[in-house]
This record gives sequence, structure tokens and C-alpha cells, in this order.
Amino acid sequence: MSEAPTTPVCPRHPDRESYVRCQRCERPACPECQRPAAVGFQCVDCVREQNQGTRSARTVFGGGVRQGRPVVTLGIIAVCAVVWLLQLTDSRVTDWFQYAPVQTQAEPWRMLTAAFLHSPVTPLHILFNMYALYVTGPYLEALFGRARYLALYLISAFGGSVGFLLLASPGGDTWFTPTVGASGAVFGLFGAFFMVQRAMNRDTGQIVGVVLINLVLGFVISGVAWQAHLGGLATGVVAAGVLAYAPRARRTQVQWGGLAALVVLLVLVTVVKAATGPML
Repeated sequence: MSEAPTTPVCPRHPDRESYVRCQRCERPACPECQRPAAVGFQCVDCVREQNQGTRSARTVFGGGVRQGRPVVTLGIIAVCAVVWLLQLTDSRVTDWFQYAPVQTQAEPWRMLTAAFLHSPVTPLHILFNMYALYVTGPYLEALFGRARYLALYLISAFGGSVGFLLLASPGGDTWFTPTVGASGAVFGLFGAFFMVQRAMNRDTGQIVGVVLINLVLGFVISGVAWQAHLGGLATGVVAAGVLAYAPRARRTQVQWGGLAALVVLLVLVTVVKAATGPML
């Protein structure tokens, strides 16, 4: 005597009949558990398993591919704008976070915070830096990914302060002269732009022209910390070189290890140079 055929039901919803089967595991799937596939349908369990085993898309330099706005670039611009408004309302903000070589040993964190300040006297300072950041930042953020790009920016900002420290005369006027501005970090992005263009065999003439013009202006216009420009530019070139030319086989380890080594080098240079002059 033959047994009556069993009615197929969805494994996730046993109370629902389903005559549609997953193309991968061939289990029944109710309409709620069906997901369109290239051919037919797949169940939610197979789709989830497949997604877990799929590598996320990466850029040519190992950054995660993301759609939408350059959130890191816009975030930096927003922070600088808010800080500048605070500087306008309270002059102590500038005093608390600006950087001078004489403050290196007592308050080394100023070497980074100064990059988020700008001259409260004229809006041209912040407008130029934020415009340059907006032009170059999204391109580099898309290529490097958010984390690597943020690291590049912060290390370049630190490198700008290190450059200002290195080229200051111990005990001279520049040793006690405070500096503010994102120019060092921006010049770091200029250097990074140059390196990625070379790595991808693209034209570098335009960025070289921009860098040369701005370096000359830094020497011609009084009150400009050209030392920070040079420090940020050199740091950005080295950092971007680490990111752009890291071997694919161990790219992530080499990139982050190289950036860490660069930070250690900048710290050592800072310690040695700071020891040569008077401190607070």
C-alpha cells in the first residue's frame, strides 16, 4: 500500500506550504523566505551563507569601496569650521590648541590640534585650506578608503608640525612663534595626490604646478608657516608611497606597519630636536 505524498513546507515556517525550492539547497521556501537569484530563487539561509563568504570590494590600493559622500573629508571640514567659529567667540580656544616649538615637550598634543585651528583674523586662511581639502580629499578618500585616508591626513598634519619644529632655530624667534592651520595636512594630501598619480601612470603635471605655486607663495607672503608646508608635503609623499606601493600579497600588513613606522620616526625626530632648545 503506497504512502500519501508529503506536502512540502518551508523549514523556517512549517505552517506554510511551499512548492518553490531553493536553487542551491533545494529546500522549500515560502514567499517570505525567497530571494531572487540569477535563475529562480534562493532561500534566505543560502543567501546569508553566500554573502558571508564573499569578499568585500576593494580599491586598487586596498581601501573598501563605498558609495555616497566622502564622509571623512566632510567631517574634517565640519570640525575645522566649528573650531574656527569657537575661535571667533573665545580667543582662549586659539591659545589652548595652537602650537609653538617651545611647547613641544610640555604639550606635544598641540602638534596635532593646531591643524584644526585657523587664523581668526581673516576667513581667507580657512577658506583656502578647506577648498583645497574639498578638491583633493574625496579623490584620495575613494582610492585609499576611509581609515587609510584619515590616517594619511592626521599623519601629514603631525608631519607639518614636525617640519615647523625641525626648521625652527632653537632659542630664535620661530621657536616661540605659534602656528595654526591645516596647511601641513593639505600639503600632505598634495604629496599623496602626486604619488597615486604616479602609481597609476597618470599625469602629474597639474599637481606639481599647484604644489610649486603654493610653496612659492608660502615664501613670499609674510606670516605663512612654510616650514609646515614642507613637512606636511614630505610626510604625505612618504605615507602615500607606503599605501600605494605596498605589495598586494601582504598589502594591509605592510600599509599599516609602514604608517606606524613613519609615526615612530616622526616622534623620534621630534624628541631629538626638542631637546636642543629651551622648553616651557
